[in-house]
Amino acid sequence: MNSSSETVTDSGNNTSPAPGKPPQRVVCIGAGPACLTAARRLAAEGADVTVLERDPRHVGGISRTEHYKGFRFDVGGHRFFSKSDEIEALWDEILGDQLITRPRKSRIFYNGKLFDYPLRAMDALTKLGFLESALCMASYAKARIFPVKNPQTFEEWVTNEFGHRLYSIFFETYTEKVWGMKCREISADWAAQRIKGLSLGGAVRSALAPRWFTRWRARKNKTPKTLIESFRYPKLGPGQMWEAAADQVQEFGGRVLLGMDVNQLVFDSETGYWQVVAADQDGQQHRFDCDHVISSAAIAELGDYLDPPPPEPVLSAAHALRYRDFLTVALIVRDVDCFDDNWIYIHDSSVKVGRIQNFKSWSPHLVPDPELNCLGLEYFCFSGDGLWDSDDDALIRLADEELIQLGLVTPGHVVDGTVIRQPRAYPVYDENYEDRISLFREWQEKEMPGLHLIGRNGMHKYNNQDHAMMTGLLTAENILSGTDTWDVWQVNQDAEYHESGEDRTLAMSERLVPRSVESADPGKEA
Repeated sequence: MNSSSETVTDSGNNTSPAPGKPPQRVVCIGAGPACLTAARRLAAEGADVTVLERDPRHVGGISRTEHYKGFRFDVGGHRFFSKSDEIEALWDEILGDQLITRPRKSRIFYNGKLFDYPLRAMDALTKLGFLESALCMASYAKARIFPVKNPQTFEEWVTNEFGHRLYSIFFETYTEKVWGMKCREISADWAAQRIKGLSLGGAVRSALAPRWFTRWRARKNKTPKTLIESFRYPKLGPGQMWEAAADQVQEFGGRVLLGMDVNQLVFDSETGYWQVVAADQDGQQHRFDCDHVISSAAIAELGDYLDPPPPEPVLSAAHALRYRDFLTVALIVRDVDCFDDNWIYIHDSSVKVGRIQNFKSWSPHLVPDPELNCLGLEYFCFSGDGLWDSDDDALIRLADEELIQLGLVTPGHVVDGTVIRQPRAYPVYDENYEDRISLFREWQEKEMPGLHLIGRNGMHKYNNQDHAMMTGLLTAENILSGTDTWDVWQVNQDAEYHESGEDRTLAMSERLVPRSVESADPGKEA
């Protein structure tokens, strides 16, 4: 992969491309799925494409694969499936036979037991025990008879639907760990959007149905098999996909430059041209002249790069956008008593870990020694808090202790570990985020033509990987055609994804994004 520090200057072409023709020069800020998808498409059509990535070693962004002593592991888990045939075909085109099919298994850890996820009624009721199950059903009956009128919070809405006891067991703890907000602070509107169509009765009926019936219904409804029983995954981790994509960008004539920290975007309103300035690892400044800029940088950062700068209200709106961060403690463990799940959700308030990845179950090729395994313990936090600022040794000790406390490994089985911090992992949907984004977009689209925002952080949208790719692909198509045919802001507009496909069980996806309760309309019927 090309990481040259050679200064890149304007090619001397000072004329705009003819309508409908590929532009001469495009700069992409960031080498995650969104920008690499756009860059690959543009380069394949003859555009002069340069991708600038801050990371000196990796492409892929949050979808990269980290390395430690021969072990490979995700920053989070990244299954490869999409409802878009175009995206599925693109993955095949990029990686071919290096995509493998893996069985899907995930569970919820609660009260010392592992519950199937998505939840199955008989499994859940059996493991909860007769008394707890009876209390859950009584709580559910009470909620149906005496519901909270016009529920305003996530807690109230979910309690109305499932009863307070089931809410406290299977919804409350994990949600609060992920988002750093109390469920009573999250709007009911969000809950209604994300869990609509679910009912306890429907979950029970679905769970009690024979497996052959579930499979028949899935085929009848054309539910992708990957959503139920298996998923595709690069043999050497998700980073393998994006390393291959970056190589293909360069094979098509583009450039992928690593260790380049963008610090200025200068727009010339008279010519309509852009100048992107970035510093390499030695501090040397490089200039890239172009017709279009595609940015997956966080809006909060992007505003500081722009010249001329946004007006103060616009810049303040960008700076006010919030993000949830997380860190992964990757522990190398002896594999004698390791669970075989791909991942486990931890619904236990006595520990800080929120989710645990089992990387050998994602792909055995990620682990070089068959006697060992690599577990990724994920801690959701805000950069600057006590957890984020803890030193690596302390975090490794904490993760080891919590694994033992949960009973998932026995003492002495952790042999090594490392820590990866991921800032701005999840955009936060607080009560004012939509207004802030709208203000920035209105100014940017009017005053900064040729600047295109894509991807999770570039749009401040909690996109899945395939949705981020689609924003890049459609932006490339708009640039190639010289039109605004595609509205990339409509990609994943309904923010709707269900882990179990068409089989709507009593489940809560890790892809959910909350709103603060302050944004709820008190007069709105839920």
